[in-house]
Amino acid sequence: MSAATDSRSSRPARRFPMTRTRRAGLVNIVLLLIVTALVLFPFLWMISLAFTPAEAAFRDVKIWPDNPTWSNFLTALSVGNLGRAFANSAIVAIVAVISNCVITVAAGYAFAHLPFRGSNLIFYVLIATAAIPVAVTLIPLFLMVANFPLAGGNDLLGRGGSGLADSLGGLAIPYLVGTMSIFLVRQFFTGMSPDLAEAARLDGASEFRVFWNIYMPLSKPIIAVVAIFSFTGVWDDLLWPLVVSSSPKSQTVQLALTGFSQSGNIQYAPLMAATILVTIPVLLVFLFNQRHFISGLSEGAVKG
Repeated sequence: MSAATDSRSSRPARRFPMTRTRRAGLVNIVLLLIVTALVLFPFLWMISLAFTPAEAAFRDVKIWPDNPTWSNFLTALSVGNLGRAFANSAIVAIVAVISNCVITVAAGYAFAHLPFRGSNLIFYVLIATAAIPVAVTLIPLFLMVANFPLAGGNDLLGRGGSGLADSLGGLAIPYLVGTMSIFLVRQFFTGMSPDLAEAARLDGASEFRVFWNIYMPLSKPIIAVVAIFSFTGVWDDLLWPLVVSSSPKSQTVQLALTGFSQSGNIQYAPLMAATILVTIPVLLVFLFNQRHFISGLSEGAVKG
C-alpha cells in the first residue's frame, strides 16, 4: 500500500496549458498596466514637485522629496491671486451649468419630440456650427461683448463704453449654450418612446407638464453629462478669458496659472501646487457624477 502511495506521489503534477484566450487576456492586462503607468507618471511627478521646496525643484530628481512641504500651496494662494480667480471661474461655471441644463435640455426635447417645420434643417445647421474653429469666432464674440447695449457705459446702440469686456458677464456669454450638448440631449430624448407623452396628453396634461413630470425625471444621466461638459468647458478654457479679460477682477484660474511663468522666471514648485488646486474641482465634479456621466454619454451617443 505504501509503495503504491509513493508511486502516486512521485508522479509529476498535471499542468494545464495556457489557452490562447488566457494568454491574450494576460497580454492585455500587462499593456493596460504599462499605459496606466505612463499616463499617471506626469501626475505623480506634478504632485512630487508641488511638495518639493521651491529652491530644490529639479535640483535632486526624486519621485518623492526628502523634506516635503506645504509652503508651495501657500505661495500659490497668496502670490498667484488664485482666490479671486477661483471665485470668478466658479461663478461663470455655475452660470454656464445652469443655463446649459435649462436651455439645451429644453431645446433637445423640442427637437426630439416637438417637431416643427424646418426643425431638422435648423438642427443640422446648429450642429454644423460646431465644426467652426474657435479662433475664427473670437473677434466677432469680442465685438459683440464690447458693444453690448447699456453695459459698461455703452448707450442703446452699444457705443461709448467697454460693454461687457473685462467682466464676468462677458466671460460667461460664449458658454451659455453648448451646441454639442443640444446634440447629445436630442439623441437621448429620441431614444425614448413617444407613447409616454401621448398617454399623458390624452389625460389632459400640458406640454410643459409632459416635459417636466415625465421626461425630466428620466433625463438625469444626460443632465449630468451636460453639467460636466459645461463645467469643464469653463474651468479649462484659456483662450477666451485671455481675449476678454484685461485685469485681475475678471481673471480665471487658467489665467492665474500663467502668472507663475511670466518675466522669464518660472516658479515650478508653486506652479505645480497651483495646478493641483485647480485640478481638484474638475475631479470632484466628475467623481460625484461618474455613474450618470457614463450612462448618459453612452445612451446619448448611441440612440437616435
